[in-house]
Amino acid sequence: MATITQVFTVSYVAGLLGEDPELVEAIIANDDNLTYGAIITVHTDTDEAILALTTDGIDEIKDMLESARRSDRTWTEFLNDFVSDPEIAARVKTKQLR
Repeated sequence: MATITQVFTVSYVAGLLGEDPELVEAIIANDDNLTYGAIITVHTDTDEAILALTTDGIDEIKDMLESARRSDRTWTEFLNDFVSDPEIAARVKTKQLR
């Protein structure tokens, strides 16, 4: 495994991929959804922690979403599996299939 020299915030990754930030958050909320080391926890001085992604994590999410959008059925199944909030699912479901 290569040395990680940079990580990217959820909002940055969402903008880079043209995705809803809450969709990206829903995917990485369970660290089993990506390979080990793709999601990094960053602790701040306010006793909070934010999640960030490595470049491998970005690639995995991009591939995951491209695969999920192959058809209406696979997109719906993906959203049912990864997004527990119905409001978020409804908002991102309308995004055009690629």
